[in-house]
Amino acid sequence: MSNAFNTPVSNASSLFPQAWERATHIKLLVLDVDGVLTNGQIYLGPEGKEIHKAFDIQDGLGIQLLQQSGIACAVITGRNSPIVSARCSELGITHLFMGITQKGVALEQLLTNLNLQRDQVAVMGDDWPDLSMMRQAGLIVCPASAHAGVKQQAHLITELAGGCGAVRELCDLILKAQNHYDALLQKAGK
Repeated sequence: MSNAFNTPVSNASSLFPQAWERATHIKLLVLDVDGVLTNGQIYLGPEGKEIHKAFDIQDGLGIQLLQQSGIACAVITGRNSPIVSARCSELGITHLFMGITQKGVALEQLLTNLNLQRDQVAVMGDDWPDLSMMRQAGLIVCPASAHAGVKQQAHLITELAGGCGAVRELCDLILKAQNHYDALLQKAGK
């Protein structure tokens, strides 16, 4: 598959024609959290509870722009986190699945509930636990910081790392492939 660790998504239509074509059909974006929406670091307090996660603000805007364009977003993660729940609520993500060990099963149920086909879903993951859901997607994407085994399966590898704008790269690609990007950019700041 593709290996473009340092390839800008702005050139995705010429460098990743398969990813570009697949992006035209996407109606649902599914994201992992640690290593995708965050840089993968987990901060634990003295009692062993998670106390901090950092999210990229541009990733959040990209998710909101997709939703404004009629593309649903979902999060499927193996960890339970009130921090993730709060961030998803803030972004308007209603399809949130936490504590999931079999991510492929959760995705299959979500596709059934939303009456979507596999070619209509994009999945971004970064490590082996994400592969079961990634392999069910029409568009498989991983951040530059993903594990090598995941990169081998991807249709697209973003230029940026997880938690550092990788999700926004994917959102921009989908918006451009579906001809929403320019209109949204024109409306920005008005």
